[in-house]
Amino acid sequence: MATAYAPHFIASQNSAAETTPSPPLTMAQDELKKIAAYKAVEFVESGMVVGLGTGSTAKHAVDRIGELLQQGVLSNIVGIPTSMKTHEQAMSVNIPLSDLDTHPVIDLAIDGADEVDPDLNLVKGRGGSLLREKMIEFASKKFVVIVDESKVVDYIGVSGLAMPVEVVPFCWKFTAQRLQLLFEEAGCVAELRTCPETGDPFVTDNRNYTIDLFFKKSIGDLKAAGDAILRLPGVVEHGLFVDMATAVIVAGDGGVTVKNKS
Repeated sequence: MATAYAPHFIASQNSAAETTPSPPLTMAQDELKKIAAYKAVEFVESGMVVGLGTGSTAKHAVDRIGELLQQGVLSNIVGIPTSMKTHEQAMSVNIPLSDLDTHPVIDLAIDGADEVDPDLNLVKGRGGSLLREKMIEFASKKFVVIVDESKVVDYIGVSGLAMPVEVVPFCWKFTAQRLQLLFEEAGCVAELRTCPETGDPFVTDNRNYTIDLFFKKSIGDLKAAGDAILRLPGVVEHGLFVDMATAVIVAGDGGVTVKNKS
C-alpha cells in the first residue's frame, strides 16, 4: 500500500409517516425519549417474545413493559435482553427472560438509535452493545426504533459523532489503522474508546474493544461500507444497521411521528 499515512489514535470523549400532535412546549430530551418509548410499547401484545434494547431511550420501554405486566395489561411476555445492563434492569421489573438459543425467532424488538437517516438506516452502538443488539434485532420479525428528534440526520455520519466498530483486543491498533485507511477519503479518524474514569479501554459485554470512527464526509453506500468493514481481520461487528428497522418512532416538541419502512 503506497499511501502516505500517519495513524491518529486518541482516547474518545465520552417512508410513510403518521404524526400524533402534542402541545407546543419545549420538552427535555429525556421526556421525549420516554414519549417515544411508550409509543413503541403499544406494539407489544400478550404472548410475544420481545427483544429488549439497551440505552437511555430503550430503558423507558423496558420499564413500561414491566409496569404493564404488573398491572395485568400484558401477560406471557418473554424478554430477550441485548446487554447485561438490560438483563439486570428487566429482572428488576420482573420481566421473564430467555435467550436466542431458546427463542431463535423474536416477535418484536424495541431499541434506540444514535442516528437515523431518511431511509431508516441506523447507527447504533455508542452505548457499547452493538453486537448483541444486532443479533437480537436481526432475529426479530419487527424492529421498532425509538428516538428523540435530535437523532434524525440527513445522512449517516453527518452528526460528527462516533460510528462504533467492535474489535478483538489482539492487535487492536493494527485493526484501527486498517479501518481508518478504509475510509480515508471520508476524512476518517479512528479512536479507541476508553473509560473516562480510568483511561483504560472500554470493554464490551463480549470482552472486546470498541473503535469509534469519525467522518468528515459521507461514506457513500452504507451496505458496501459495512461489508468492507466486516472483511477486515480483527473486526467482530459494526454499528451500521442497514435495512433492519421496520418502523422508527420520533418524538419531538411537535409530536410523535411514526415512520414506516416503505
